[in-house]
Amino acid sequence: MLLVKKNDMGCNCLSCPTCPYEFTVAGAEIFDRKELPRKEIDDVLGGDGAWENVDQTAAQCPVDACGNDKAYFFQLQIRSADEPMTTFYKVCFSF
Repeated sequence: MLLVKKNDMGCNCLSCPTCPYEFTVAGAEIFDRKELPRKEIDDVLGGDGAWENVDQTAAQCPVDACGNDKAYFFQLQIRSADEPMTTFYKVCFSF
C-alpha cells in the first residue's frame, strides 16, 4: 500500500510506510474511481409470504369507513430481549 504525501519540495509523492521508497508525482492527477455493486435488498418482514398462515384476532380498524372487526397479526422480536415483541396487524378483508 502506498500513501500520498507531500515531500520536502511541496510536491505530491507516493511513499511506502514500511520502507524508505518514495516516488514523486509531478504534473499528474491521482485518482481512482471504482463502481461498487449494489446489494440486493431483503424484505425484513418476509414480503407477501409473511401474512400466509397467520392468526386472527378481534381488533377494530382505525379507519371508520373500513368497519372490519378482525385482523391478522404476527409478532416479531425486533429489539433486544429485554424489550417486548412488536406486533404487526393487517385488516382481514371480508368480501
